[in-house]
Amino acid sequence: MENITNKDNIKTFIRRAEGIIEALLLTIVFYYIWKHFYRLSYTPPYFGRGKYILIGVYFVLSCIVYHMCEAFMFGRLKFQEIFISSIVANFVINFITYFEVSLISNVMVPAGPMFIIFAIDIAISGVCCFAFTALYHQIHVPHNMLLIYGSGNAIDLKFKMEKRQDRYTITEMIKYDEGMRSVIEAISRHDSCIINDVPAVVRNDIVKYCYEKGIRTYVVPKISDIMIQGASDITLFDTPLLLVKGTGIMPDQEFIKRVMDIMLCIIALIPFLIVFVITAIAIKLDDHGSVFFCQDRVTKNGKVFKMYKFRSMKEHNEEEETYDGAEENDPRITRVGRVIRRFRIDEVPQIINIIKGDMSWVGPRAEHTVDIERRSKEVKEYKDRLKVKAGLTGYAQVYGKYNTSSYDKLRLDLMYIEKYSLLLDIKLILMTIRILFKKESTEGMDKARELKEKSKKSLENE
Repeated sequence: MENITNKDNIKTFIRRAEGIIEALLLTIVFYYIWKHFYRLSYTPPYFGRGKYILIGVYFVLSCIVYHMCEAFMFGRLKFQEIFISSIVANFVINFITYFEVSLISNVMVPAGPMFIIFAIDIAISGVCCFAFTALYHQIHVPHNMLLIYGSGNAIDLKFKMEKRQDRYTITEMIKYDEGMRSVIEAISRHDSCIINDVPAVVRNDIVKYCYEKGIRTYVVPKISDIMIQGASDITLFDTPLLLVKGTGIMPDQEFIKRVMDIMLCIIALIPFLIVFVITAIAIKLDDHGSVFFCQDRVTKNGKVFKMYKFRSMKEHNEEEETYDGAEENDPRITRVGRVIRRFRIDEVPQIINIIKGDMSWVGPRAEHTVDIERRSKEVKEYKDRLKVKAGLTGYAQVYGKYNTSSYDKLRLDLMYIEKYSLLLDIKLILMTIRILFKKESTEGMDKARELKEKSKKSLENE
């Protein structure tokens, strides 16, 4: 076990070193371009150590933005995901830096050199992503993992994790009711374990045992676990207390969130207007039908509002119950509809709802009234996601898929509510750009049925 811990420490050190190396390379490029294109012509000369402040700011900004975009997760994420995250991060870094240099120069400097920096940064990021991902797979050996489960639905996790066998290899499964002794014996044969859908009492015993033995343990959280994550520490007594308020986002946070929503709407107005016009023309030319499709959706505190979308299905074939859950090859989807659904362009008109205040840029997905009622009967905590406004993007939209179960989406939504911060909103907005290029994020419900069939066969073989 000590050997595994040492290897993990080495891998952590290597990942951090890789991130620093990439950020340094980007900073060197910026310094070279700034020195030859901006320093003498537009900015006052920097004597002594003054110029290093500008360079240091660029380096720190690179580290922060790359971290927020998850562009340093070499090996943990697929090459394509990291590379797209790097492009988004480079754009944000150089966009901010352009205005920083203009502020120092007291004039709007030419943007050409910044585009040169951006192009070189993309090339450097591509090489680093390829090299560091390859290095990760050379030194990383997937852990020999045990899945401890409580129900048939919990086995779904095994098939999800099999898609990343370069990181996770579940070699054995055991049901918790086989007894603690059998579970401990199974744990001793593995490097790590995953606990999914196990009763709290048994789960606590397993976690305590693994913690004592230093065994890496993954736990799928229950709804109550997520609620406790956002609790405040109360240290007035010698017995520690955790305060779970259950109020959602605080009023001051709501105000700041609303200000950010309006500011982002103003910034996105021009590019969104171009998308509006092009998409509207394409829809009209495709089947001459209406451009928009409106639906009743639910937002904060159960308020019902009209949500706008670009129409992606044939007219008179857009039943509210099946619009969002349509499969990839659904014959009701138009030719243009397949494209705009693939890149989530159909959701662009929701910026109108954000301006009106019905929605926010980030929050739980807006759902139908009937879906809220039906799922609340299945999971009584489902309405807790209505403590905040619905969002154009969010935790569940970024980390989930179309075929993610309602229960898993609820867990993701509650994680967002309990962990809310302005930085988290910014991170999720940046991450949204990456998922537009992930095909697996738009998998249809047919994939979900396939997963259920695999789970059923696995249980029959047990």
